[in-house]
Amino acid sequence: MKYIVVLGDGMADEPLEELGGKTPLEYADTPSMDQVAREGACGLLRTVKDIYEPGSDVANLSVLGYDPGTCYTGRGPLEAASMGIDLTPADYAYRFNLVTMHGGVMEDFNAGHITSEEGAALIASLQGTVPGVTFHPGISYRNLMVVGGGQGATTTPPHDIVGQETTPYLPEGPDASLLRRCMDAAGTAFADHPTNRARIAAGNLPATTIWPWSGGKRPSIQSFRDRWGRDGGMISAVDLLNGIARYAGMDVIHVPGATGFLDTDYGAKARYALEAIKRLDFVYVHVEAPDEAGHMGSVREKVRAIEGVDGIVGTILDQFDGTVAVLPDHPTPIRLKTHTREPVPFAIRGRARDGTAAYSERAAAKGAFGLVEGPEFLPLLFGKRPFDRQE
Repeated sequence: MKYIVVLGDGMADEPLEELGGKTPLEYADTPSMDQVAREGACGLLRTVKDIYEPGSDVANLSVLGYDPGTCYTGRGPLEAASMGIDLTPADYAYRFNLVTMHGGVMEDFNAGHITSEEGAALIASLQGTVPGVTFHPGISYRNLMVVGGGQGATTTPPHDIVGQETTPYLPEGPDASLLRRCMDAAGTAFADHPTNRARIAAGNLPATTIWPWSGGKRPSIQSFRDRWGRDGGMISAVDLLNGIARYAGMDVIHVPGATGFLDTDYGAKARYALEAIKRLDFVYVHVEAPDEAGHMGSVREKVRAIEGVDGIVGTILDQFDGTVAVLPDHPTPIRLKTHTREPVPFAIRGRARDGTAAYSERAAAKGAFGLVEGPEFLPLLFGKRPFDRQE
């Protein structure tokens, strides 16, 4: 048996007045996801326990069958693995965003979706400015810093504080003073940087500084094959997901045209998934676009992104007769522009049918699978867990 999971990051949402009381999932044209629900069974998945901040790191670990309590140390080290950065036991890796701040207020958590090339040029100007810290350019605004001998800090994701005064959310804890020095160094280095001058001249937001968050040490994650007895593959344009895959020994499949943003090549993701499943037992297709639209607060773009995910599902259904599942990792409601921890809807075609007519938050709540805890999703998908409905 072979399995393909299509995960639309942040796809779940709330009913919106501008959509006539429907959620974006209910409003969007999703014939293929509806087909998965109609020909399969649905339920709700609790991907983030109350003890964790709702985010793609903890949520995707859960969906992939791992208990974050035993293997999660922070987002930074997961992204380090994707970037080929080998952490020593003494290293502490932090994700950092290139951000736009003015007057102490977080104006934009991604510096106007700065390009990877622009980001790399800015980050090059930081090297050597703070002893003991190395800076590593990633994709767009998503980058990494490694603190030798780091001890950790309490941090806040920048996408949670857009439009707010940042002082109450600055890093606290053992590494806090060092992280603040890095932020100050970035503010100085970026102030008159040619890259920022060019962005301003073009009418784009400059990256005024960096914002470190979600640090941790190298985790220990059981291999996917040892855990499930299957060879798995990951398709994602996001370092976080590819880092999880590398620690889990999954095949990281790079797709040309996959951007991690609204302009990603949905069709290419579907084609590469179909090719990969010929040699693998399990393929996980992660699509970041719905989450980005949720952070933007754009109803139009979120509906479009959901319909793009549906296109992936449709192509897979046309050419693959194995088990197909579709779900988000967490909600990213338009109203809030950030993640929440409410259970997300999932549908699986290949286990049984429960009479669900369409795929959505409300429809899935009535599905035969009931409410399932995150790490139980793959056992359910693989038929290792029976169909007992839970309330």
